[in-house]
Amino acid sequence: MEEQTESKSENLVTTKNNIYLLSIIGEVEGHEALGERAKATKYEHILPNLARAEDDNQIDGMLILLNTVGGDVEAGLAIAEMISSMSKPTVSLVLGGGHSIGVPLAVSADYSFIVPSGTMVIHPVRQSGMFIGVAQSYRNMEKTQDRITEFIAEHSQISKSRVEELMLDTSMLVKDVGTMLDGREAVKEGLINEVGGISDALAKLHMMIEEKE
Repeated sequence: MEEQTESKSENLVTTKNNIYLLSIIGEVEGHEALGERAKATKYEHILPNLARAEDDNQIDGMLILLNTVGGDVEAGLAIAEMISSMSKPTVSLVLGGGHSIGVPLAVSADYSFIVPSGTMVIHPVRQSGMFIGVAQSYRNMEKTQDRITEFIAEHSQISKSRVEELMLDTSMLVKDVGTMLDGREAVKEGLINEVGGISDALAKLHMMIEEKE
């Protein structure tokens, strides 16, 4: 892994073994730019490079490293859908955290890991800015929330009903509704496949690449 090329604006690194490393860090930025001092993953950089990686015969697989507080739902789901639709083997590794929209990003890979001290927060969809207090607004938020819970359930071993139960828990978070899971709890719930670190994630990805070849 000592030979590598990197583009800071793309969050992508190519290793000598033809594995792409994709880092999703800080906040997932959507259509509105975050402040200059904010750590952000820009989806407009990630999407075209995922398409390029899928079409590049020199790339055998992808490792996704996550330490994110979440962010824009549309942008996060767009990246997650791209990852889940790739034909090449993908493995995700949750490090510090995979919160909010980071949950679908973590489960979008073919196989997922989380370090023991890693955490994942599942909570309801939030609305920022002007909010019109009518039934239609609630239904639109409910539909957006259904898109998230259905994606998580389809790409992991947890049921949609259990995701919603964790999402609406009022007993755990002090200033919010939802649930925080540590690494082992995330595996126990069926969100993540296995507790492990970077060596485990790379070993699994190499095995998946060999099996495909």
